[in-house]
Amino acid sequence: MEQITAQPSVRSKHLWWQNGVIYQIYPRSFQDSNGDGVGDLQGIISRLDYLQWLGVDCVWLSPIFSSPMADFGYDISDYQGIHPLFGTMEDFDALLSEVHNRGMKLLLDLVPNHTSDQHPWFLESKSSRDNPKRNWYIWHDGNAEGGLPNNWLSVFGGHAWEWDEVTQQYYYHAFLKEQPDLNWRNPEVQEAMMNVMRFWLDKGIDGFRVDVMWHMVKDQELRDNPPFPGSTFDPKDLIYDHYTPVYSTDQPEVHEIVRMMRAVTDEYDERVLIGEIYLPIHKLVTYYGQDNKGAHLPFNFQLLTLPWEAPAIAMAIDEYEGALPAEGWPNWVLGNHDKPRISSRVGRAQAKVAALLLLTLRGTPTIYYGDEIGMRDVPIPMNEIVDPQGLNMPDLNISRDPSRTPMQWNSEINAGFSNHKPWLRLPFNSGRVNVDKQKDDKYSKLHFYRKLIGLRKEHAALNVGCYRPVYADQQLISYVREWGDERFLIVLNLSHRPAYFRPRQESYSGTILLGTEVERIGMQVEDVITLGGDEGLLIQLS
Repeated sequence: MEQITAQPSVRSKHLWWQNGVIYQIYPRSFQDSNGDGVGDLQGIISRLDYLQWLGVDCVWLSPIFSSPMADFGYDISDYQGIHPLFGTMEDFDALLSEVHNRGMKLLLDLVPNHTSDQHPWFLESKSSRDNPKRNWYIWHDGNAEGGLPNNWLSVFGGHAWEWDEVTQQYYYHAFLKEQPDLNWRNPEVQEAMMNVMRFWLDKGIDGFRVDVMWHMVKDQELRDNPPFPGSTFDPKDLIYDHYTPVYSTDQPEVHEIVRMMRAVTDEYDERVLIGEIYLPIHKLVTYYGQDNKGAHLPFNFQLLTLPWEAPAIAMAIDEYEGALPAEGWPNWVLGNHDKPRISSRVGRAQAKVAALLLLTLRGTPTIYYGDEIGMRDVPIPMNEIVDPQGLNMPDLNISRDPSRTPMQWNSEINAGFSNHKPWLRLPFNSGRVNVDKQKDDKYSKLHFYRKLIGLRKEHAALNVGCYRPVYADQQLISYVREWGDERFLIVLNLSHRPAYFRPRQESYSGTILLGTEVERIGMQVEDVITLGGDEGLLIQLS
């Protein structure tokens, strides 16, 4: 297959993680190689040619480490082991080698905020109050009345404090009780986790995505979180979002921890540190760190969390660009394993517009597996839900299972994912919504994604060029990307109705290089541009 490569001039001026495209794989759901219904490392290896053909530069894996799987791998019992479900360390070494042989990079998910309650560190910590690892976790007596230490709640519902009968104290868990939080104020914990990072970096991985980075340090005084402003609720509900986690997350001391992680990353050539951070923009950008010695890419989730409305998104893009530190590199995310898929959030037609936005904004884009073929959230019957978030709060309908279903490869049994019943069901239409059906269809989302990624690599203006907003209204977003003599105008209609691009101060003319409507490619446009509903245009300006 023809491969798409970036211009040498672009790569010479920017690091790979600045001009590359990241592709997130949820390993359980990408490809099963051994017939147990669960995806694995050998399965990923077998699909690397597809990723190379698509044009992505970097593969990010959700956790593959040893784990009891209480939270499907985000409860780690051995940071330096591979869970047998996914394979062996030899399989991992083979995967790393095969990724690098194709000129791509590999990132691992690091989960430093908490471990499994089966991790040897925690088993020691809970064995007695005077155990040397007792202070590796957050233990505390009850309050003066004998109740919980404070009002902190678990993200997964209920109280965040679990009573230990043996040592007669509570331990803190921001998520499941099987996921006790580490005490990052302890220098021994810091050293242990930095050594975990070095173990994988020594193997040759290209960086980490750090899970819940903003959770890692908690208020030392354990003060109560205040209720969310204006909210009225029954305190017995014990729902996380009813309180503002000002004391249980985003503490000032976390930035020194991130700085340590960055220092370890910088011991190796061209490695990247990405932080999962769900915070407002003015707080998010602080994670770049003083002198840009924090995370290289604090994940920007605005396209995941904002309403899909042109004024809100246009304002957010400009606010983000304005808030970035001088040397801070932007990034954008449309989907991940914790949120509904983009095609379900905004609809099938708007999903193409969203892809055009993601891959033409300034900064590093991250694609979630399956979004390139328009996979939607799959309705999972109540008796088949396995996600602990969904099981713990069934009335809220917030299970993450629907966005984690197996990749749809072809029209064969189980969509080519496995010859065994998959761990999560596939949609009824997987026989026609899959890679094989779309690969040679010029009207398909997959064809659109590949073409768009190729253009992004081919043209420096779309890859690393500067960003300039042009015009936005209730329906449209438009902006220009520039590099040297190259200029591109991107016009996106985020509504279902026809819209008109009417530049107020400058005249624009050029050729449509790519559009959500294939028939418009190659057409000339000038001044007022008419767009249909759910239409986006990439225009090379003359």
